[in-house]
Amino acid sequence: MVVSPVAAVWPGHSYPLGAVYDGAGTNFAVFSEVADRVELCLIDDRDTTETRIGLDEVDGYVWHAYLPGVGPGQHYGFRVHGPFNPSAGQRCDPGKLLLDPYGKAFHGDFDFGPALFSYNLNDPDGPPPTLDSLGHTMTSVVINPFFDWAADRAPRTPYHETIIYEAHVKGMTQTHPGVPEELRGTYAGLAHPVIIDHLKSLNVTAIELMPVHQFLHDHRLRQLGLRNYWGYNTVGFFAPHNSYAASRQAGGAVAEFKAMVRTFHQASIEVILDVVYNHTAEGNHLGPTINFRGIDNAAYYRLSDDDPRLYTDYTGTGNSLNARHPHTLQLIMDSLRYWVTEMHVDGFRFDLASTLARELHDVDRLSAFFDLVQQDPVVSQVKLIAEPWDIGEGGYQVGNFPGLWTEWNGKYRDTVRDYWRGVPETLGEFASRLTGSSDLYEATGRRPGASINFVTCHDGFTLADLVSYNEKHNEANGEDNTDGESYNRSWNCGVEGPTDDAAILALRAHQVRNIMATLLISQGTPMIAHGDEMGRTQHGNNNVYCQDSELSWMDWSLVDKNADLLAFTRALTALRTAHPVFRRRRFFEGRPIRGGDQVRDIAWLTPAGHEMTQQDWDSEFGRCVMVFLNGEALPEPDARGRRIVDDSFLLCFNAGETPVDFVTPDGGYAQGWRAVIDTADAAGRSELSVEAGHTVTVAARSLIILCRSR
Repeated sequence: MVVSPVAAVWPGHSYPLGAVYDGAGTNFAVFSEVADRVELCLIDDRDTTETRIGLDEVDGYVWHAYLPGVGPGQHYGFRVHGPFNPSAGQRCDPGKLLLDPYGKAFHGDFDFGPALFSYNLNDPDGPPPTLDSLGHTMTSVVINPFFDWAADRAPRTPYHETIIYEAHVKGMTQTHPGVPEELRGTYAGLAHPVIIDHLKSLNVTAIELMPVHQFLHDHRLRQLGLRNYWGYNTVGFFAPHNSYAASRQAGGAVAEFKAMVRTFHQASIEVILDVVYNHTAEGNHLGPTINFRGIDNAAYYRLSDDDPRLYTDYTGTGNSLNARHPHTLQLIMDSLRYWVTEMHVDGFRFDLASTLARELHDVDRLSAFFDLVQQDPVVSQVKLIAEPWDIGEGGYQVGNFPGLWTEWNGKYRDTVRDYWRGVPETLGEFASRLTGSSDLYEATGRRPGASINFVTCHDGFTLADLVSYNEKHNEANGEDNTDGESYNRSWNCGVEGPTDDAAILALRAHQVRNIMATLLISQGTPMIAHGDEMGRTQHGNNNVYCQDSELSWMDWSLVDKNADLLAFTRALTALRTAHPVFRRRRFFEGRPIRGGDQVRDIAWLTPAGHEMTQQDWDSEFGRCVMVFLNGEALPEPDARGRRIVDDSFLLCFNAGETPVDFVTPDGGYAQGWRAVIDTADAAGRSELSVEAGHTVTVAARSLIILCRSR
């Protein structure tokens, strides 16, 4: 409801920014250095009428007031009066009702009519129109910040014990028969016991959610009958996306999100958010005026040095957030702290993180953003995962982020794909990626956990498609198949797409098992893309960002159809969870572990069972290697300071096209071995048992994992 006329307007405070309800009233505060005047607009529940209140108190460019009696559910926005001079980077337009950059919840939608734009759509360079956007845009909503967290505690799982599962709130739940229909596609649906049980069966310790900050669906996509499914189009950095809430009450998404996090924590699963602080949904200079552009364009965005009418774009979306400006940095840091302290999330994956590290134009490890994160007592203590690239020059920065950070390891992805599709001369690179990528992370004091190992993610082919398609098939996206990555390091196993050929289907399933097994026995932090454990397909579309449909949703019927693959993945995650030798906290040394004892923590062996020489590394059998992992040579103690002793393992990799006989090494390593995983079997099962010095035949394109039996 609207308080009209307003009973009282008190000066209020300049911090915290946004709308903060204290139980008796609400403090409103908004930053704008360029404004001449700012009005707070209280909006009715139908978003059609308003009461304007001038914010007369200004401290450090923050305009503020306190309104007693105004509380949760109140719709509001701002109007900013100031210069409109695009050639100078100034775009104030009081005709636009602007969302609160610190808004915790939003209501309504955007109609993308002329009223949203601060220029004449038929004459972009002409004088701006005087159209009012009230009724054509979303409104901000005052929330109730109080929530019963009960005994909620963050799991705080260390990286070396972490298994990440990347998921989409809607895609994960939309078709699950065990989720009540009214909860499908929602935060409440994601927290349903059937979803929790599935994740626990995979030994998942962290769910990484694709963007849940409030986002909008691009006008171009709407015209094509599509939607911005992925959500990398942020409007508000503090608000959970409202259409993912089962609750239809204005602001109801906040409490529902909190309840979801509390439920995950009860199951000892962390919640990591994929966050998009590199750009906003306002797009380029021809985009709508929704919030940041109309509040203080030059403060929030990086403008072109040559022409301030235009935006510097390191993201491919039309604009880049100006992480050099102190108030924009404050916005980012306040947002991160809010999601940790108020929403209880456990970490963040930063989309196109290199953009945040650009001081002038180059990516700078000493940028102000990194400095702020490093010293922040809240943000520095949660999981910080970088997507270490953007599209700008010098943007590919895998291995170059500061010591506090972990990174999506794009080199791991590429190397594992190449190895199993048979690209020659990748063995040395493969060995480095298998053992935690010390060449990328050790020099900055980081440990194997800094490498977020993945082979597939939301962006690109699913694992099933990676072995079924050589080419992308994105025609449904309406861009003539020009969008998406064209070089995927994929292999269709001989036939493009669907086939009835039993041999081809068997080979594809075999390759899926090879890749999944490699991922889960590699040192580092593994990440599984949702649905890969059951063979989810997007039918060759490697860019489903706009496909809010069964093409991108999880097909839960695959639980039964591909039961062997699901059982295989569960067995692998159980193996990893049970054996510290696959999740070391420190890098391998490769040297003798005790005095004259020549047994190493790791040994690289030829198929004949001999330790590899440099000549062997360069030889023709580069697709085959045997790796010994010594469970008695784990240098780090457990959490209570006790020595860790594990089983020892022998990994026999054969990426070649024919079976290879591997000879187990002499008794100095073990007297006997038993197979625990064989990717040649549909569920990974094997009864193989062999003594030292005997032969193990590894099928073509297979991996056998042997455990020391005596």
